[in-house]
Amino acid sequence: MNAEKIPDIIIGRLPVYLRALQRMADSGLKTTSSQELGEHVGISAAQIRKDISQFGEFGKQGTGYSIQFLLDKLRGILKVDRIWDVVLIGAGDMGHALANYQGFTNRGFRIVSIFDNDKEKVGTMIGEYKIEDADQMVEKIKTMGVKMAMLTVPAPAAQNVADKLIQAGVRAILNYAPISLNVPNNVKVQYIDPATHLQRMTYYL
Repeated sequence: MNAEKIPDIIIGRLPVYLRALQRMADSGLKTTSSQELGEHVGISAAQIRKDISQFGEFGKQGTGYSIQFLLDKLRGILKVDRIWDVVLIGAGDMGHALANYQGFTNRGFRIVSIFDNDKEKVGTMIGEYKIEDADQMVEKIKTMGVKMAMLTVPAPAAQNVADKLIQAGVRAILNYAPISLNVPNNVKVQYIDPATHLQRMTYYL
């Protein structure tokens, strides 16, 4: 399967299916249908079948899907059947919230280091994490071999920090700064800007 050939919009829906299936499994359900899954996530049964069929045949006509089997397959497709190390850059309010968030580990991610350029913050703790000096970020990330980063720095600093992350070998950046980053084609960026999402919703109000 060539990952590049699967439309990104489909990849974006798979974690939604994964989350719903996990909730079904946690409530004791063993099997589900595309219809039932669709009701959980607000996506049509036909679309779910089409999305899942991009990766092979996972269900049987009339019997639906084994929830555990589909969970395992989706985790494998998304490569979250392992734990990914992630570095966090920026120890402000958003950085604190992410460092204290309990929902990463059971979904395949583990924060391993937090970096900041504020010398007064360096050496202080956020929960179990000691904030490290951003000046040493490139060498430390290279040494650890981390490929993923979350960026919660102010917009004017974001591009410079992203350049350093790429230099350190990072290939996936979750960017909370309200700015578009220029990155090479082999680096994937996802943007989370709450104001943008709010603006998208006010259109409908």
